[in-house]
Amino acid sequence: MQQAPTISVVITTYNRPDALTAVVEACFLQDDKNFEIIIADDGSGANTRDCIDALRARAPVPLKHVWQPDEGFRAAMARNRGTLAANGDYIIFLDGDCIPQRDFIARHRALAQPGFLVSGSRILLSQRFTDQVLAEHIDVPGLGLFDKLRYRLRGDMNKVLQLMLRWPDLGRIRRKFSWRRIKSCNLAVWRADLEKVNGFDESFVGWGHEDSDLVVRLFHAGVLRKDGALATEVLHLWHREAKRDEESSNRKVVLQRAADKTIQATRGLREHQGESA
Repeated sequence: MQQAPTISVVITTYNRPDALTAVVEACFLQDDKNFEIIIADDGSGANTRDCIDALRARAPVPLKHVWQPDEGFRAAMARNRGTLAANGDYIIFLDGDCIPQRDFIARHRALAQPGFLVSGSRILLSQRFTDQVLAEHIDVPGLGLFDKLRYRLRGDMNKVLQLMLRWPDLGRIRRKFSWRRIKSCNLAVWRADLEKVNGFDESFVGWGHEDSDLVVRLFHAGVLRKDGALATEVLHLWHREAKRDEESSNRKVVLQRAADKTIQATRGLREHQGESA
Protein backbone atom coordinates (compact mmCIF):
# COMPACT_ATOMS: atom_id res chain seq x y z
CA MET A 1 0.00 0.00 0.00
CA GLN A 2 1.39 3.40 -0.95
CA GLN A 3 2.16 5.71 1.94
CA ALA A 4 1.65 9.44 1.91
CA PRO A 5 5.11 10.97 1.42
CA THR A 6 4.22 14.16 3.25
CA ILE A 7 1.40 14.67 5.75
CA SER A 8 -0.08 18.01 6.80
CA VAL A 9 -2.38 18.18 9.82
CA VAL A 10 -4.81 21.10 9.48
CA ILE A 11 -6.20 21.97 12.92
CA THR A 12 -9.18 24.34 13.06
CA THR A 13 -9.58 26.57 16.11
CA TYR A 14 -11.58 29.48 17.45
CA ASN A 15 -10.89 31.20 20.78
CA ARG A 16 -10.13 28.11 22.82
CA PRO A 17 -6.38 28.22 23.46
CA ASP A 18 -6.42 25.78 26.38
CA ALA A 19 -8.00 23.05 24.25
CA LEU A 20 -5.77 23.90 21.29
CA THR A 21 -2.70 23.53 23.51
CA ALA A 22 -3.80 20.05 24.60
CA VAL A 23 -4.36 19.00 20.99
CA VAL A 24 -1.10 20.39 19.62
CA GLU A 25 0.94 18.99 22.50
CA ALA A 26 -0.54 15.55 21.74
CA CYS A 27 0.60 16.07 18.14
CA PHE A 28 4.11 16.82 19.43
CA LEU A 29 4.12 13.40 21.15
CA GLN A 30 3.24 11.37 18.05
CA ASP A 31 5.19 8.19 17.37
CA ASP A 32 5.53 9.31 13.74
CA LYS A 33 6.84 12.88 13.54
CA ASN A 34 7.12 13.12 9.76
CA PHE A 35 4.36 15.70 9.38
CA GLU A 36 3.63 19.41 9.70
CA ILE A 37 0.91 21.30 11.57
CA ILE A 38 -1.18 24.09 10.07
CA ILE A 39 -3.42 25.86 12.59
CA ALA A 40 -6.42 27.17 10.65
CA ASP A 41 -7.78 29.95 12.84
CA ASP A 42 -11.33 31.18 12.25
CA GLY A 43 -10.79 34.61 13.79
CA SER A 44 -9.45 33.99 17.30
CA GLY A 45 -8.10 36.82 19.43
CA ALA A 46 -4.70 37.63 20.85
CA ASN A 47 -4.77 34.89 23.50
CA THR A 48 -4.82 32.22 20.82
CA ARG A 49 -2.06 33.95 18.84
CA ASP A 50 0.13 34.07 21.94
CA CYS A 51 -0.63 30.43 22.66
CA ILE A 52 0.40 29.43 19.12
CA ASP A 53 3.60 31.47 19.33
CA ALA A 54 4.54 29.62 22.53
CA LEU A 55 3.75 26.24 20.95
CA ARG A 56 5.75 27.08 17.83
CA ALA A 57 8.80 27.95 19.94
CA ARG A 58 9.03 24.36 21.21
CA ALA A 59 7.50 22.45 18.31
CA PRO A 60 9.39 19.32 17.16
CA VAL A 61 7.64 19.59 13.77
CA PRO A 62 6.96 22.56 11.45
CA LEU A 63 4.01 24.66 12.65
CA LYS A 64 2.19 27.44 10.78
CA HIS A 65 -0.66 29.72 11.83
CA VAL A 66 -3.23 30.81 9.21
CA TRP A 67 -5.70 33.40 10.52
CA GLN A 68 -8.83 34.99 9.04
CA PRO A 69 -11.08 37.74 10.46
CA ASP A 70 -13.96 36.74 12.74
CA GLU A 71 -17.03 37.08 10.54
CA GLY A 72 -19.13 34.26 11.92
CA PHE A 73 -18.72 30.49 11.60
CA ARG A 74 -16.45 29.99 8.58
CA ALA A 75 -14.78 26.65 9.24
CA ALA A 76 -14.94 25.68 5.56
CA MET A 77 -12.91 28.75 4.61
CA ALA A 78 -10.43 28.16 7.43
CA ARG A 79 -9.88 24.58 6.27
CA ASN A 80 -9.42 25.71 2.68
CA ARG A 81 -6.86 28.31 3.71
CA GLY A 82 -5.13 25.74 5.88
CA THR A 83 -4.97 23.38 2.91
CA LEU A 84 -3.47 26.06 0.68
CA ALA A 85 -0.81 26.82 3.31
CA ALA A 86 0.10 23.13 3.64
CA ASN A 87 3.02 21.42 1.93
CA GLY A 88 1.63 17.92 2.27
CA ASP A 89 0.27 15.59 -0.39
CA TYR A 90 -2.09 14.16 2.23
CA ILE A 91 -4.19 16.38 4.50
CA ILE A 92 -5.54 15.25 7.86
CA PHE A 93 -8.24 17.59 9.19
CA LEU A 94 -8.40 17.73 12.98
CA ASP A 95 -10.41 20.04 15.22
CA GLY A 96 -8.76 22.11 17.93
CA ASP A 97 -10.72 20.27 20.63
CA CYS A 98 -9.91 16.72 19.50
CA ILE A 99 -6.85 15.16 21.15
CA PRO A 100 -5.11 12.53 19.00
CA GLN A 101 -3.69 9.29 20.36
CA ARG A 102 0.04 8.61 20.11
CA ASP A 103 -0.29 6.55 16.90
CA PHE A 104 -2.79 8.88 15.19
CA ILE A 105 -0.39 9.95 12.43
CA ALA A 106 1.07 6.47 12.04
CA ARG A 107 -2.36 4.88 11.67
CA HIS A 108 -3.55 7.49 9.19
CA ARG A 109 -0.35 7.02 7.21
CA ALA A 110 -0.89 3.26 7.12
CA LEU A 111 -4.46 3.72 5.86
CA ALA A 112 -3.58 6.31 3.20
CA GLN A 113 -4.31 4.95 -0.26
CA PRO A 114 -4.83 6.80 -3.55
CA GLY A 115 -8.49 6.96 -4.49
CA PHE A 116 -9.71 6.87 -0.88
CA LEU A 117 -10.42 9.22 2.00
CA VAL A 118 -10.32 8.03 5.61
CA SER A 119 -13.12 9.05 7.97
CA GLY A 120 -12.17 8.74 11.62
CA SER A 121 -14.32 8.79 14.73
CA ARG A 122 -14.19 10.35 18.17
CA ILE A 123 -14.56 9.48 21.83
CA LEU A 124 -16.55 12.05 23.78
CA LEU A 125 -15.29 13.32 27.13
CA SER A 126 -17.65 14.65 29.78
CA GLN A 127 -17.74 18.29 30.84
CA ARG A 128 -16.34 17.36 34.25
CA PHE A 129 -13.44 15.37 32.80
CA THR A 130 -12.73 18.00 30.14
CA ASP A 131 -12.42 20.67 32.82
CA GLN A 132 -10.06 18.40 34.75
CA VAL A 133 -7.95 17.56 31.71
CA LEU A 134 -7.46 21.22 30.81
CA ALA A 135 -6.93 22.47 34.36
CA GLU A 136 -4.50 19.70 35.38
CA HIS A 137 -2.91 19.15 31.95
CA ILE A 138 -3.78 15.45 32.01
CA ASP A 139 -2.19 13.46 29.19
CA VAL A 140 -5.29 11.43 28.28
CA PRO A 141 -3.69 9.37 25.48
CA GLY A 142 -0.93 8.41 27.92
CA LEU A 143 -3.29 7.09 30.61
CA GLY A 144 -2.96 3.45 31.61
CA LEU A 145 -5.62 0.79 31.08
CA PHE A 146 -6.92 1.01 34.64
CA ASP A 147 -7.39 4.79 34.46
CA LYS A 148 -9.17 4.58 31.11
CA LEU A 149 -11.56 1.98 32.46
CA ARG A 150 -12.13 4.05 35.59
CA TYR A 151 -13.04 7.15 33.60
CA ARG A 152 -15.35 5.08 31.41
CA LEU A 153 -17.15 3.64 34.44
CA ARG A 154 -17.51 7.15 35.87
CA GLY A 155 -19.19 8.23 32.64
CA ASP A 156 -16.36 10.58 31.69
CA MET A 157 -15.78 8.78 28.37
CA ASN A 158 -18.55 7.43 26.17
CA LYS A 159 -16.32 4.60 24.82
CA VAL A 160 -13.12 2.90 25.88
CA LEU A 161 -12.54 -0.26 23.80
CA GLN A 162 -11.52 1.96 20.88
CA LEU A 163 -8.57 3.16 22.97
CA MET A 164 -7.33 -0.37 23.60
CA LEU A 165 -8.07 -2.36 20.43
CA ARG A 166 -6.73 -2.03 16.90
CA TRP A 167 -8.72 -3.38 13.96
CA PRO A 168 -6.52 -4.75 11.14
CA ASP A 169 -6.20 -2.44 8.14
CA LEU A 170 -7.94 -4.88 5.80
CA GLY A 171 -11.70 -4.73 5.25
CA ARG A 172 -12.06 -0.99 5.86
CA ILE A 173 -13.43 0.04 2.46
CA ARG A 174 -17.11 0.99 2.51
CA ARG A 175 -18.57 -0.64 -0.58
CA LYS A 176 -21.95 1.02 0.00
CA PHE A 177 -21.46 4.77 0.02
CA SER A 178 -22.91 6.90 2.81
CA TRP A 179 -22.23 10.55 3.60
CA ARG A 180 -23.69 10.26 7.08
CA ARG A 181 -21.59 10.16 10.26
CA ILE A 182 -18.77 12.03 8.56
CA LYS A 183 -16.74 14.17 10.95
CA SER A 184 -14.29 16.71 9.57
CA CYS A 185 -12.82 16.83 13.08
CA ASN A 186 -10.99 13.65 11.99
CA LEU A 187 -10.85 13.27 8.22
CA ALA A 188 -7.94 12.50 5.87
CA VAL A 189 -8.02 13.38 2.16
CA TRP A 190 -5.41 13.49 -0.58
CA ARG A 191 -4.64 17.06 -1.56
CA ALA A 192 -5.08 16.24 -5.27
CA ASP A 193 -8.62 15.02 -4.53
CA LEU A 194 -9.43 18.20 -2.61
CA GLU A 195 -8.24 20.24 -5.57
CA LYS A 196 -10.30 18.10 -7.92
CA VAL A 197 -13.55 19.10 -6.16
CA ASN A 198 -12.46 22.66 -5.19
CA GLY A 199 -12.18 21.85 -1.49
CA PHE A 200 -14.74 22.64 1.19
CA ASP A 201 -17.67 24.75 0.01
CA GLU A 202 -17.66 28.13 1.70
CA SER A 203 -21.16 28.92 0.45
CA PHE A 204 -22.60 26.89 3.35
CA VAL A 205 -24.07 29.25 5.93
CA GLY A 206 -23.62 28.60 9.64
CA TRP A 207 -22.91 25.28 11.33
CA GLY A 208 -23.49 21.91 9.74
CA HIS A 209 -22.92 19.49 6.86
CA GLU A 210 -20.12 21.24 4.98
CA ASP A 211 -18.07 18.12 5.77
CA SER A 212 -20.80 15.79 4.45
CA ASP A 213 -21.01 17.93 1.33
CA LEU A 214 -17.28 17.50 0.72
CA VAL A 215 -17.52 13.72 1.00
CA VAL A 216 -20.54 13.60 -1.35
CA ARG A 217 -18.67 15.59 -3.99
CA LEU A 218 -15.52 13.50 -3.56
CA PHE A 219 -17.59 10.34 -4.08
CA HIS A 220 -19.01 11.77 -7.30
CA ALA A 221 -15.41 12.47 -8.36
CA GLY A 222 -14.51 8.81 -7.81
CA VAL A 223 -13.06 8.94 -4.29
CA LEU A 224 -14.22 6.10 -2.03
CA ARG A 225 -14.38 6.01 1.75
CA LYS A 226 -12.32 4.02 4.23
CA ASP A 227 -13.37 3.58 7.84
CA GLY A 228 -10.79 4.70 10.39
CA ALA A 229 -12.55 3.07 13.35
CA LEU A 230 -10.38 1.25 15.91
CA ALA A 231 -7.32 2.99 14.53
CA THR A 232 -7.62 6.78 14.38
CA GLU A 233 -9.99 7.73 17.21
CA VAL A 234 -9.57 11.16 18.81
CA LEU A 235 -10.62 12.30 22.28
CA HIS A 236 -13.20 15.06 21.87
CA LEU A 237 -13.15 17.64 24.65
CA TRP A 238 -16.59 18.77 25.80
CA HIS A 239 -18.01 22.08 24.59
CA ARG A 240 -21.41 23.70 24.35
CA GLU A 241 -23.28 22.89 21.17
CA ALA A 242 -22.94 25.44 18.40
CA LYS A 243 -26.04 27.23 17.13
CA ARG A 244 -27.64 25.07 14.46
CA ASP A 245 -30.02 27.56 12.89
CA GLU A 246 -28.97 26.64 9.35
CA GLU A 247 -28.54 22.89 9.82
CA SER A 248 -31.76 21.84 8.08
CA SER A 249 -31.17 24.08 5.06
CA ASN A 250 -27.57 22.89 4.78
CA ARG A 251 -28.74 19.28 4.90
CA LYS A 252 -31.15 19.97 2.05
CA VAL A 253 -28.25 21.27 -0.03
CA VAL A 254 -26.29 18.07 0.59
CA LEU A 255 -29.26 15.89 -0.35
CA GLN A 256 -29.77 17.87 -3.56
CA ARG A 257 -26.11 17.62 -4.46
CA ALA A 258 -26.17 13.90 -3.80
CA ALA A 259 -29.07 13.62 -6.26
CA ASP A 260 -27.45 15.94 -8.82
CA LYS A 261 -24.03 14.26 -8.55
CA THR A 262 -22.40 17.63 -7.93
CA ILE A 263 -18.59 17.61 -7.87
CA GLN A 264 -17.43 21.22 -7.66
CA ALA A 265 -17.72 23.53 -4.66
CA THR A 266 -19.51 26.79 -5.47
CA ARG A 267 -16.83 28.72 -3.58
CA GLY A 268 -13.73 26.90 -2.48
CA LEU A 269 -9.98 26.54 -2.96
CA ARG A 270 -9.75 28.20 -6.36
CA GLU A 271 -11.38 31.36 -5.09
CA HIS A 272 -8.33 31.91 -2.83
CA GLN A 273 -5.76 31.74 -5.61
CA GLY A 274 -3.28 34.56 -5.33
CA GLU A 275 -3.70 35.02 -1.58
CA SER A 276 -0.53 35.04 0.49
CA ALA A 277 -0.20 32.18 2.96
